[in-house]
Formats: sequence, C-alpha cells, structure tokens
Amino acid sequence: MSSDTLSSPSAGAHKGNQEKFDNNGVEKTQKPHESSTSSTAANGIKGSVKQPADEKSDKTSGAELKKRAKAEKAARRAQAKEGQQKPLQDVPQPRESKDQAGKSLTNQSPQSSSASKLQHKRRGSSSANAQRPLQLRSAQHQPTAPAPESKRESKKVAMFGHLYGAPKRTTIAGAGKDVHPSVLALGLQMSNYVVCGSNARCVSTLLVFKRVIDAYTTPPGTSLPRHLTVHLSAQIDYLVSCRPLSVSMGNAIRWLKLLISRIDPDTPESKAKAELCSAIDNFIRERITAAGQAIASSAYSKIQDGDVILTFAKSSTVERTLLEAHRQGKSFRVIVVDSAPLHEGANLARSLISSGLQVQYTLTYTFSHMVQGATKVLLGAHAMMSNGRLYSRVGTALVAMMAKEADIPVIVLCESVKFTDKVTLDSIAINEIAPSQELGYPGTETHEEVSTEKWQDSPNFQALNLMYDLTPEEYIQMVITEYGSLPPSSVPVVHRLSTNT
Repeated sequence: MSSDTLSSPSAGAHKGNQEKFDNNGVEKTQKPHESSTSSTAANGIKGSVKQPADEKSDKTSGAELKKRAKAEKAARRAQAKEGQQKPLQDVPQPRESKDQAGKSLTNQSPQSSSASKLQHKRRGSSSANAQRPLQLRSAQHQPTAPAPESKRESKKVAMFGHLYGAPKRTTIAGAGKDVHPSVLALGLQMSNYVVCGSNARCVSTLLVFKRVIDAYTTPPGTSLPRHLTVHLSAQIDYLVSCRPLSVSMGNAIRWLKLLISRIDPDTPESKAKAELCSAIDNFIRERITAAGQAIASSAYSKIQDGDVILTFAKSSTVERTLLEAHRQGKSFRVIVVDSAPLHEGANLARSLISSGLQVQYTLTYTFSHMVQGATKVLLGAHAMMSNGRLYSRVGTALVAMMAKEADIPVIVLCESVKFTDKVTLDSIAINEIAPSQELGYPGTETHEEVSTEKWQDSPNFQALNLMYDLTPEEYIQMVITEYGSLPPSSVPVVHRLSTNT
C-alpha cells in the first residue's frame, strides 16, 4: 500500500513540467489545472492507487478541437465566398486503438474519473466532438428544388381588369334559400338575354318584386320596414350575379327601398303590402310606359315625308316612335345598323317589316356607305350621364361620330328614369364585360373556324366583349324626354326634377 501511495520527486518534477509519455512513447501535453487536480486527489486520499503514466487515453485536447473548428469554419466561409461547390475535405482525426481504449478504461482510477467528470462539465464531451467532425454537405448531393410550374396565361385584358367580376351565373345552383322562384327565373332570362333592354329589364324586375312582396311575411320580433329591405337585398344580389343592374333598375330599386323605409311600423302588414304593390304599378305606368308614349308623340313630329331614318341596334322607345310616325301616315325609310354578338337590330327590323315599313338592314362594317343617304339618326339610350354623355350599346359612339362627320343630326330618345348623377369621360371606368364565348359563333361545321371556344387556350390571345360605350355630348344635337326636348347639358337638371317628384 505504501509503495502505491509514494510519489518520487522526479515524478513531481515531471508533472511540474506538464509532460507525460504513454506506452507508445508519444509525448502528450496536459493542462496545468488537470495535473494539479489529479495530484491533489492522489495525496489527499489514503489507500488510493497511483495512476500509471499511460492511464490517459490518446484524446484530442479542447484547444485542438477549437482550432480545428475555427479552421473548418474559415474553410466554409471561403468556399461560400468563392462560390465553389466542392465539399470540404475532412480533417484527419487521431483515433485510439481498441487495445488502448480498453486499457485506459480498465486502469482508470476513481480520482481520474472525478477529474474527467469535472473536465466534461467545463468543456463538454471532447470524444464525441472528435468522432463527429463538422462537415459541409456536397452541393451535388443536396436535393434539387422542383421546377416551378408554368403560370397559366391570363385571358383578362389588363386595361379593363377592374371590370372583371365573378363569372356570370347561368344556373340556379348555389342560390340562397330566401330567393323567390320568380326571381330565379328572371335571373336566368337576363343571363341568357331572353329579357334584354333597359326598359324591359326594369319592368320585369319591378313585376317580380311585386310577387316577392305578396309572398312576404314579416318574421316575429321585427317590423316590415326594417326586414323587407333585407329580404329584397337577397333577391337583388341574385340578379346581380346573373347580370349587372342597369341604371334604370338601380333608380327603381332605390325608389322602392326609400318607399319601404317610409312605411309606418304600426301599419297592418296586408295594408302596407297592398300600398307597395300599387305604388310599383304606378311607377311602371308613369315613369316607363307613359314616358315612352310621351317621347314617341314628341319625336315622331321630327320625322318628315321622304326622310331616311338611321338607327342602331334595338331600342323600344325608337321602335315606338317609328311605328307612331308610320301610323300618322308619314312616308319614310329606315336603315337598321346592327353588330355582334347580340344582333338586336335584327329583331327591330323584323318588327318594322311586319308593320309595313321599308327597312334596310346592315352591319357596322358597311355603315360608312349607308350613312351617306340618311337624313336623321335616332338612337336609344341605356343611360344619360350628368355631363351630357350617352351611355348605350357598344357601337353607338361610332354611329354618332360618323353622322356628325356627315353633318346628320343625332337625336337621342331617353326616359328620365335612365338619367344618373354619375359623371364619366370614357367607357373604361364604367362598363359591363360579357363572357368572351359570346363573341364567336357556335362550333358548327360551317363556323368552326371562328368559334372562340378553341381560341381560348391559344397563347397570346385575349378576347374582350364590352357591352356599352360612351358617346360625347358634342355628337348629340338633342335629347327628347317626357319633359320635352333639351340639350345634353340640361340632363342633370331633369334628373334632379325627376327624383324630387
């Protein structure tokens, strides 16, 4: 026991020099705090066995690990800076043999065990770091990102991008449960252009709202003035999804909602509903039917014997005026100019021919030749803006411009219910875009080459189907309303007068 606990002066001097040799004769450096810790533990505990000189395993010191880590980090930075894709070569690590590792484990004393635990606390497991050196993954082994899918080409015209909304509804699928069946039918008729024209759409909407009001029952806990407007909003939303509202429809709906809001909540429901239905009938009779008759009676006097009246597309007010002039015995000829895709002028020409008028039908691409023989131009209107501009079927501005160049008077026939307080300078800010499929003919054997159904998937192809255009006021000589004949600049005055009555 005494021989195991004695330590010679030469051994202490050897420890003081911080040098030790293992069994293989390899010189190894040890830190000062490690030597002093192990010697103190050996002298302070009796009966302990002195650790032989080759008890330490051939491990890499912390300083070398830090130095190696710095070198690897610098190499990674240099590789990233130069853009090289070569993997960093692994630094060779000294590994101890299995015999040395087993010998070191069997000869390790409790004192060295406690010292190694203290060392492990201070700088972590050096053996683990030595076995798993930091490496850079080679660029050729990195997973390649999947190639992005080619973005589908947009078929929307960028200039009119703000006009594109939800696709036009063509079925009743997805309609709300509160939508009345008559509203469902009317929406599909408007979507398919069965009900077409500003006056026809306005009258049909008001008649349908009469049915909605007749079938309406006020829920308990609410009043008719408050809940009926909400119930009508569901019907209006469905109609808008089928096709945007016309200006006349918007004016009629605002009038109806204002009328509902003025109903006394104490009024019995049956009486309030009867009053609303009666008011709707009066609105149709006074603002649309009687107004059209007054315009026709005033406008037919502008037609003289031998005149050649040119008109564009189809307007119910223009048709009534021409038929009234024919009934009054005036002899004149009519030129109907039409355009795709609706070809509304064909229906007008058919109606005039059946009444005995002399009609000539043509399309817009031959209009420049036909306008030379006209004496007056009668145009219908979808709306009249407050700045005196005419908002009507696309192609109307072209007809008015050519007539102005040929010094032919342009007369607009328009009811005051179509007047609006909006001001616009072009047909870009406010317009309606119809589906592009309506531009082409059906894909039959005869017209297969002009069908847009096959063009839609073609690259660099975009179809634009505008419904309306804007005619400047300088092309218009006169606007005839139920209030009389007036210049385009007087439109806002008539609009205020009609809305306040």
